[in-house]
Amino acid sequence: MFKNSQTHIFAALKTTLMAYNFVKELEWRGMIHDIMPDTEEMLQNELVSGYIGFDPTADSLHIGSMVQIILLMHLQRAGHRPIALVGGATGMIGDPSGKSAERNLLTQDILDKNIAGVKSVISRFIDFEGGDEATRAKLVNNYDWMKDFSLIDFARDIGKHITVNYMMAKESVKKRVSGEGDGMSFTEFTYQLFQGYDYLHLYENEGCKLQIGGSDQWGNITTGTELIRRKARGKAYAITTPLVTKADGTKFGKTEGGNIWLDADKTSVYKFYQFWITATDDDAMNWIKIFTFLDQETCNSLIEEHQKDPGYRVLQKRLAEEVTTMVHGKEAFETAVEASKILFSKKVTPEQWGKMDQATLLEIFEGVPQVEIERSAISNGVEVVEFMNETTGFLSSNGEVRRALKENSLSINKNKIDDSKVVSEEDVIAGNMILLQRGKKNYFLVILK
Repeated sequence: MFKNSQTHIFAALKTTLMAYNFVKELEWRGMIHDIMPDTEEMLQNELVSGYIGFDPTADSLHIGSMVQIILLMHLQRAGHRPIALVGGATGMIGDPSGKSAERNLLTQDILDKNIAGVKSVISRFIDFEGGDEATRAKLVNNYDWMKDFSLIDFARDIGKHITVNYMMAKESVKKRVSGEGDGMSFTEFTYQLFQGYDYLHLYENEGCKLQIGGSDQWGNITTGTELIRRKARGKAYAITTPLVTKADGTKFGKTEGGNIWLDADKTSVYKFYQFWITATDDDAMNWIKIFTFLDQETCNSLIEEHQKDPGYRVLQKRLAEEVTTMVHGKEAFETAVEASKILFSKKVTPEQWGKMDQATLLEIFEGVPQVEIERSAISNGVEVVEFMNETTGFLSSNGEVRRALKENSLSINKNKIDDSKVVSEEDVIAGNMILLQRGKKNYFLVILK
């Protein structure tokens, strides 16, 4: 019935498939590492269901998963049917690919929480509701078909089709068995069979003929295509993408503060925006093609414009705008831009301060000394000399405050003040904060309680 449905609407989608060549689109973006023969032809001549697996090791996804999410978005835009697989079963084992040590196994409660979080993130990017049924994206959990599979059944029905020699030849297995790390447990050794069976199950039940993943997944994916060939007498296809790295060799998506997450409650929009706006020139030239949907002409034009005047950082600005808007929305992007302007502006208007909340301001001025005072301390107004010294301790003496005032180097909330200033409730920003400043870089935060 599924194949009949595909055939019925394929004629209407033929124009879309020819106009949006999925493989060619990925090629110019530098997003293909390995591809099985005939994959491009198959995608141009059939409506294809293709899947990508997401590992539920946390209750959200970070930007390391963005390439895979974007690949599913490209697949859907090309008129095909994306399937996002959350590894509820394989997450209990842990993928050995690219690892030198076995990961800790997750409890069922943690796994359930993580799966719900991952599903929530993916659903923000892939359309699971609209379109025709045959092309509508689908979210699946491999625990649903693995939970009732006994070890005896799995060994008899699946294990017999793949030899140990075949499994041992995989690069992810060879590295571990040959002495990298602490070896490999039987649990991890079976992982490629589990992932291979996922592909077989989706091939038989969802008409899925394409699996996409990172380059470290090639061995696991081809185990699936081989299982489909041997057990189902079918033909399936595979594409892998290069693993994204930074130009300086450091890990993509990592900062001193940890991962850059796709949920604002784990990584603020401001920090998310800052990750992209501070990209190096080399990284920005690669990432503008990978992490945005700008066309080739636009990307090349931006790169050319950037190279003429790198100091203007046109690439980083556009990259940060496109990705932040895609992940968090236009309004959140604009707030992040305003937050960045505040840090570097000489003067900030009350309207600009009004758009900021405390959490964002604390991140803008991360590491800045701060003090808590009672809100009642300013309820009747405080002379600026007293406020800067006795009330807050920002400056060490009344004399130092007066000298700074004569130098015209004191500001409150980025606005210059003089000795006539009286600090009051009117100076409070973000509900309970006052920002003091001496000179260009000497900041001090007052938190009212």
